Amino acid sequence: MSFLAQTAEDPSPESIPGAADGRAHLFNDRTAESYRRSVTDGVGLVASTVARTDRPFTGVTPGELAPEISGIDLEQPLGDPSAALKELERVYLKDAVYFHHPRYLAHLNCPVVIPALVGEAVLSAVNSSLDTWDQSAGGTLIERRLIDWTAERIGLGEAADGIFTSGGTQSNLHALLLARDEACKLVEKEAAADGKAVAKSEILPRLRILTSQASHFSVQKAAAILGLGYEAVIAVPCDQDRRMRTVALARELDRCLSEDLVVMAVVATAGTTDFGSIDPLPEIAELCSRHGSWLHVDAAYGCGLLASPTRRHLLDGIERADSVTVDYHKSFFQPVSSSAVLVRDRATLGHATYHADYLNPERSVDMLIPNQVDKSIQTTRRFDALKLWLTLRVMGADAVGALFDEVVDRAADAWGVLDTDPRFEVVTEPQLSTLVFRYVPGDDSDPDLVDRANLHAREALAASGEAVVAGTVVDGRHYLKFTLLNPETSLRDIAFVLDLLAEHAGQYLALRIEPELSHSRAS
Repeated sequence: MSFLAQTAEDPSPESIPGAADGRAHLFNDRTAESYRRSVTDGVGLVASTVARTDRPFTGVTPGELAPEISGIDLEQPLGDPSAALKELERVYLKDAVYFHHPRYLAHLNCPVVIPALVGEAVLSAVNSSLDTWDQSAGGTLIERRLIDWTAERIGLGEAADGIFTSGGTQSNLHALLLARDEACKLVEKEAAADGKAVAKSEILPRLRILTSQASHFSVQKAAAILGLGYEAVIAVPCDQDRRMRTVALARELDRCLSEDLVVMAVVATAGTTDFGSIDPLPEIAELCSRHGSWLHVDAAYGCGLLASPTRRHLLDGIERADSVTVDYHKSFFQPVSSSAVLVRDRATLGHATYHADYLNPERSVDMLIPNQVDKSIQTTRRFDALKLWLTLRVMGADAVGALFDEVVDRAADAWGVLDTDPRFEVVTEPQLSTLVFRYVPGDDSDPDLVDRANLHAREALAASGEAVVAGTVVDGRHYLKFTLLNPETSLRDIAFVLDLLAEHAGQYLALRIEPELSHSRAS
């Protein structure tokens, strides 16, 4: 029987239970119009929801929302996209946390620009996977061009390269993987020059990572994942502005050398999560050069300065890094995920290369086929670069940088307000757009009670839905935190939130101090 005759006898979709219904939802040439209608309805729902949102959060609790989700029977599809969207409005959109709102002041979440949202829609529909050329074609070249553009902005040089990642945690892990293997290679080479052989398993316990006390916790996580353990990370003290003390760094570098420990990497931060502080990059780079240590700069937050028309100088010294983390989804106003790790020497990316015969065989290299999986610790990978590409093609880098400048300016103004407000104490003047502060009553209240008042103020504010702020711990005490990434946030918004926080904290203290005073007077 011929092949055509065989295929003519294949069962039709109608003869397979559910197959016809399933095929109706596949995106292809025959369903393009259905796709247009469904996506238009979804976009319309989001647009109308955002247009009428008057606060960043409803204050819903996990206990209130969980039954709504768990009560949905996933074995019983709704069938109708409109019904599914209506349900989604009830269980997600109604109670979502909206980062676009000017009184969302909590974490490193930015409002997103419309060209990037267009890119998100396109990349999701085409669904390219950027691991190999034969799954992405032009997507590969667009991503590579954006990596080159970013490397040029950093100043890493002609041999630079990189790869898009899921976020700063992955970028830091990737960079430290390369640093670890470069350090092992150097130790092995030095041992061989002395006529000795040393196993990698013998080197790993000697490796250390130096980073500031204010750096991101992903450095510790990376050390654990890389087989070094949390104890391999040495926290270097910070100054009063929460920047790494270079004198202390020099001392640690010398100590490690004297104890036959290998500093595989120094991690400097350009924009700490809590304080927005930028470590003294030129001095740190000089120390790394002198000691032969890999310098990684975590600029996940501060990378917006790369596009700043006025503040690029705050990143001076970053061009001397061996690797750099950038999070476009923080300060380039991109939707999650959009991040990258960049390296000074593209050859170092080879530490993450593995050639699989079915995917990226070695012959592909000789054939000059650009397979991004050769550089990545991921295999299947979204075309997230498209969002940044359309942002630059529509808006341009200066416009993005100007937006970031606005939030830095706003933070400086807000610091002036906080610094002169007797109700609050602020930890440090910001370099970027983060403010850490604490409500303080005008008396000698118990510091533990003041801690609880600040915790209560944050929780009560979130429960009201009027605003969302973050919290952190500084020197053992609880503080509040504003992270300003929305150019639409005004000083009036900030003053409004400060009044609410002071009111909640003051009421908490009054309810607890007055009974104590009454008891004291009675006795």
